[in-house]
Amino acid sequence: MKFFIDTANLNEIKAAQALGVLDGVTTNPSLMAKEGITGKNNILKHYVDICNIVDGDVSAEVNAVDYDGMIREGEELVDLHEQIVVKLPMTKEGVMACKYFSDKGVKTNVTLVFSAGQALLAAKAGATYVSPFIGRLDDISTDGLELIDDIRQIYDNYGFETEILAASVRHSMHIVNCAKIGADVMTGPLSVILGLLKHPLTDIGLAQFTADFEKGNK
Repeated sequence: MKFFIDTANLNEIKAAQALGVLDGVTTNPSLMAKEGITGKNNILKHYVDICNIVDGDVSAEVNAVDYDGMIREGEELVDLHEQIVVKLPMTKEGVMACKYFSDKGVKTNVTLVFSAGQALLAAKAGATYVSPFIGRLDDISTDGLELIDDIRQIYDNYGFETEILAASVRHSMHIVNCAKIGADVMTGPLSVILGLLKHPLTDIGLAQFTADFEKGNK
């Protein structure tokens, strides 16, 4: 499973990179705004800054909702850096734009996916990644993990190469369960990734090892 961090915070990205398990970054307009990154030129520069930190794919989202606008913005994003993946919404126009970029060999990430049918359309259009938002489904009392399972079955049935990118990951067990189902990628905040490190028996065992060492080496 690939580990992506879902943020526009450069310090968090550097920390995840330093951990040694980071494979890429996902961002969106909301995350940019959260970091106070506004204005077209500042946003574009920030994407380049992110690419210069990580080695893997960096999803950069278009803001346009019309087809021509998506193509225009997507081409501008692609020109920024070779690691950029054009992030497109799951709409009719987004699927059309996905097909356009896929035919040109440009990587795409179809986002805001909430059903297996939407994921099927994204794969048919040649998406590199499809991003089902499992946490947001959980928020409305729907099983987000069941959606991951359904998409995995459909993609395996037909040999689709589109990677399942589990998005809106809220806690560490989301990651574990997505890995058990067979999601190709997870994306979430740094805190959720670091949460995988935690177990009380690890803390107790390390404390005991340290105490025993100090007793015998004073």
